[in-house]
Amino acid sequence: MLLHLSTWTEVEVYLSQFTGIIIPIGSTEQHGPTGLIGTDAICAEAIARGVGESTQAIVAPTINVGMALHHTAFPGSISFRPSTLILVIRDTITSLAKAGFTQFFFINGHGGNVATLKAAFAEVYATLADLNMTNAEQVRCQVSNWYMCGSVYSLAKRLYGDQEGSHATPSEVALTQYLYPNAIKQAVLDPNVSKDHRIYGAADFRRRYPDGRMGSNPALATPEQGQQFYDLAVKELSNTYLEFLGSV
Repeated sequence: MLLHLSTWTEVEVYLSQFTGIIIPIGSTEQHGPTGLIGTDAICAEAIARGVGESTQAIVAPTINVGMALHHTAFPGSISFRPSTLILVIRDTITSLAKAGFTQFFFINGHGGNVATLKAAFAEVYATLADLNMTNAEQVRCQVSNWYMCGSVYSLAKRLYGDQEGSHATPSEVALTQYLYPNAIKQAVLDPNVSKDHRIYGAADFRRRYPDGRMGSNPALATPEQGQQFYDLAVKELSNTYLEFLGSV
């Protein structure tokens, strides 16, 4: 059930039975010469919808822009500052909590969002308490990174070894190839990709990683592998979501 394709009356009926909601969050940033700029949001959204179908949960619209300041020296990248993203997350949850949702399960596709998400959750709890909302103490927030699912991580290591890298990875590129086969990109990739993993400012990032990749070889990706990653992530995160609901 997709929130944006539902009516308020349908949401009201849902809330009479359930209070959980899945929120996909990603980023709009460069992913090397062959990775789509929307990769992180595309992956999170598709997996979240799959989990929603599997668990009969409602899925919120995707937060497509994340904390990606270090990518902004590459054309097309868009970023919120951490302080801005905290407010976006806070206001999103507060709006939904007013309606009666209490369990917020974020499916994340971008590593740069993790610290900000956790800070935002603390901000949410404080804000709801300050507003004296009747359900403030019932609100729980959790983030799960699809790329860190045990089954996904194991498959990526088995398929790509140390060529998985940490940005513009073949696993995430494979997933976008599965989801958007007509948007598969080709480019000549320098085999001497930097294995460094340090991240500072945007200009330094572009100098350190000239084509945007961090230790990865996305030329190894195939749509068939992408379907494997999708199926594994949906299965594992469906179980994680149900466990989250039961832990409250």
